[in-house]
Amino acid sequence: MKKGSSRPAVCQFVGYKNSGKTTLLCELIPLLRKKGCTVAVIKHDGHDFEMDHEGTDTWKQRQAGAAAVAITSAARTSVTQERTSSLAELIEAFAGYDYVLVEGFKQEPYPKIVLLRREEDIPLLGEASNIVAMAVWDSIRGMELPEVPGIHRFAVDDSLEIANLLWQQRSYFQNFNI
Repeated sequence: MKKGSSRPAVCQFVGYKNSGKTTLLCELIPLLRKKGCTVAVIKHDGHDFEMDHEGTDTWKQRQAGAAAVAITSAARTSVTQERTSSLAELIEAFAGYDYVLVEGFKQEPYPKIVLLRREEDIPLLGEASNIVAMAVWDSIRGMELPEVPGIHRFAVDDSLEIANLLWQQRSYFQNFNI
């Protein structure tokens, strides 16, 4: 993998709750790493989440009113900010990685792989923009799904082929114009 590139390859993975987004991402990460790539993940959460836990120093500092807290060690860094961030800001913060895989953010304009588990999920194909592929569960594989030229179709558990798509079309994901 060519290092020093200023633009990561960005791909969104969208689908409704329990469609397998996290599982698929966790299967793709080691496959891309085997190719020598660094991978960052951005996950959208529809609820207020708590990464820090009561009683830790950083939790106490946030409770005292710090608007941002960072903790770093020889192996990792974590930053918690008491503000929202746009997807574009987060992607820019991860510009040093080869891939940024995004879980959620259905309405954002980046290239997407749509996960379809139930018949009720199919309308997402018409609602999401910039769909590159669909990952389909066996439970709906026999149903009539729209044939859209240029959109790849995978089984949801075909992570190797999905990783190959991300690898082979990296420049598209990297240079997608927004």
